[in-house]
Amino acid sequence: MAKHIAGYTSKGIINIAALASFLPEFDHFSPVGLLRPAPSAVIGWGLKPTSTRARHYARRRGLPYIALEDGFLRSLGLGVDGFQPHSMVVDYTGIYYDASRPSDLENWLNSATFNSEELTQAARCIEQLSRYRLSKYNHAPDRPLPLPQCADSSCSRILVVDQTAGDASIHYGGGSADSFQQMLACALNDHPDAEIVVKVHPDVIAGKKQGHLENAINHPRCRIVSDNLNPWALFDAVDAVYVVTSQLGFEALMAGKHVHCFGLPFYAGWGLTVDRLSCSRRQAVRSLEEVFAAAYLRYTRYANPYTGSAATLEETIALIADQKRQQERLRGKWLACGFSSWKRRFIGHFLGPAAEAHYPKELPAASSQAADTPNLLVWSSRINDDFKARHRHHMPAIWRMEDGFIRSVGLGVDLTQPLSLVIDRQGIYYDPSQPSELETLLNTSDFSDDLLERAAQLRERLVALKLSKYNMPGENTINLPADRYTILVPGQVESDASIATGSPEVRTNSALLKAVRDANPDACIIYKAHPDVISGARIGALDTNAKRLYDLDASHVDITALLARVDAVHTMSSLTGFEALLRQCHVHTYGLPFYAGWGLTQDAMHCPRRNRVLSLDALVAGTLLLYPSYVDPGSRQLCNAETVVSLLEQAKAQHVLSKKHMLTWKQRLYRCYRNVFIGSH
Repeated sequence: MAKHIAGYTSKGIINIAALASFLPEFDHFSPVGLLRPAPSAVIGWGLKPTSTRARHYARRRGLPYIALEDGFLRSLGLGVDGFQPHSMVVDYTGIYYDASRPSDLENWLNSATFNSEELTQAARCIEQLSRYRLSKYNHAPDRPLPLPQCADSSCSRILVVDQTAGDASIHYGGGSADSFQQMLACALNDHPDAEIVVKVHPDVIAGKKQGHLENAINHPRCRIVSDNLNPWALFDAVDAVYVVTSQLGFEALMAGKHVHCFGLPFYAGWGLTVDRLSCSRRQAVRSLEEVFAAAYLRYTRYANPYTGSAATLEETIALIADQKRQQERLRGKWLACGFSSWKRRFIGHFLGPAAEAHYPKELPAASSQAADTPNLLVWSSRINDDFKARHRHHMPAIWRMEDGFIRSVGLGVDLTQPLSLVIDRQGIYYDPSQPSELETLLNTSDFSDDLLERAAQLRERLVALKLSKYNMPGENTINLPADRYTILVPGQVESDASIATGSPEVRTNSALLKAVRDANPDACIIYKAHPDVISGARIGALDTNAKRLYDLDASHVDITALLARVDAVHTMSSLTGFEALLRQCHVHTYGLPFYAGWGLTQDAMHCPRRNRVLSLDALVAGTLLLYPSYVDPGSRQLCNAETVVSLLEQAKAQHVLSKKHMLTWKQRLYRCYRNVFIGSH
């Protein structure tokens, strides 16, 4: 069967992490050249100068030229800062910003029929983009526009959007430098009582790039805004938007603003905008949902750059929204105090690209109330009674850090780098003596339908893939009596802070086994020791009497294999109880773990702050989607829970392949040994 080969001339194309997922119609990608295989088509960056050679090569050889461009929802940060694209436009006809000729997008908008399912999906995605305040790039701070209040409360503001000189979309969209002057004059004339907010690129003010509207700074009714701000913060403050060809105009439509176009961007000419130019090819009248469906659903392709796998628009929205939320929450200066050199290697990755971290050995001597005072970050296990006494003045300002719930393949005690951590400004999830951000999330969050759907899908994936916190290898089979009620008792590290703070009555593994046996004299009790206790690194061994209280020792059995077989889990505060809930097991708690008190477990203790009944998916949404920070270890960039699960799935699969490879190697070595040393006798 012939291979479909995509030829390219720009070396940057092959560096796209998810290129194969963006272009599944091709089996191979190869630079064009005399000694290279003949391509089936040639790919290049739209109409950029770097694509000139590719377009000429395709024309000379009668091959299709396929134009690539970043999609309309690209990434958290800029490509120059190392952020790979999450979306890509693939156009066989032209390219969306070239209004001088047709493109695949324009052809769809002229003639395609959109079914109700597409339009429903489009409306849902528009709502999500608006709610999560996402744009093409999402690195800019999401804070209110710094403008003074109008003296007259009825005054309005109009946004006029500048673009940098040389932007290809200006020329190919029928615009010019004069278009920007006309746009500004019209905005001033159309709105004589309004303040005109002129958004210019920060690099223009810094002198690094040229714009078109620097002269507006001298107009008494114009206010120049050069701050790098989230576009939705601009939309919050204005009534209408004027653009030449900027994509920001389409995002303004999604925000419900009136949009005036002085060029021909892809969304002009369909009856949605006030247009100063016309395109004779664009004859149809389209709704916002139809233009969105064509541009974001049909025209744009999506992939997860961290896993390399194809994705949907909804999955891409969820990933970038999670990245943005983590970035904004942790933006600013940090003093990460007392962290080991090993932890300092990855702490900054979890704080995100908008954080600036320094690593003193100890907390500063006194607390400052200055506006730019750095946030203080401490590993949670360091905060004991002595620490609290010595640093009483700092305690209200300290953020605590701890391992997340989907951590790694391997133990922290073995210096396995985590994929998730939690960073909590109120307390920490395992300490019920005070509120934590997780508890507050679970008590107060309004879990949206898309978030609950994600939680359900994540829960099902974790169960199907047999993933847990550490994902340590273990035996997968155990013989259990078929006629007895079976209880799993997971051992814990007895010095663990969750026991000290949250399990005052039952404080040891031996005491837990006694309580379980006393309450369930006829049950089959299975005990699984904590991996750190087995390794000898932590405290938690059973006393002699406790060893008589259980029927089976399953310390070397995979925890997910056990949870699939038992009827219930009884625990002080182990995360195993949460993992059991994911698998619909009955869970009895003897302390106050984070998952107790929400109506999902049978609890020996009560927390009056937890006054809400949650669904299992709401618990999962708060615990796994909203509370932790996740990092891709390859790029060292923020990601989300679903991405980490995929990375763990890949890691486990690679581990299996490595074991098979090692087995095959040992078999070959044995055959060689047998043939040489045994066969010769």
